[in-house]
Amino acid sequence: MADIVRLPDELGGQLQARRRALGLSKSELAQRAGKVREVVYRLEAGADSTVSSLLAVLGALGLALRLEPVGLPTAEEVARRFRMDDESDGGGDGEDGDDHRAA
Repeated sequence: MADIVRLPDELGGQLQARRRALGLSKSELAQRAGKVREVVYRLEAGADSTVSSLLAVLGALGLALRLEPVGLPTAEEVARRFRMDDESDGGGDGEDGDDHRAA
């Protein structure tokens, strides 16, 4: 697992994949990390959390955070990301909470 993570939901996907590879439930991971289950849900969803919670969950997964200098994403990476967002959007039905139309 040496993927470059640039966005919170990418980190969440990596955490979820590692948890599943270890055969852990979210509750089991939370217990190992000394955190409440909500922390694991939030991190795997790419939602805001604390740095200490992230580090605790990484440690419980047998992972460590490593910072490396990187450049901007390539045009291909940006295009792929927009395609992924469009596919998961389902046409902007507002289910993801990003629909800001007035009622």
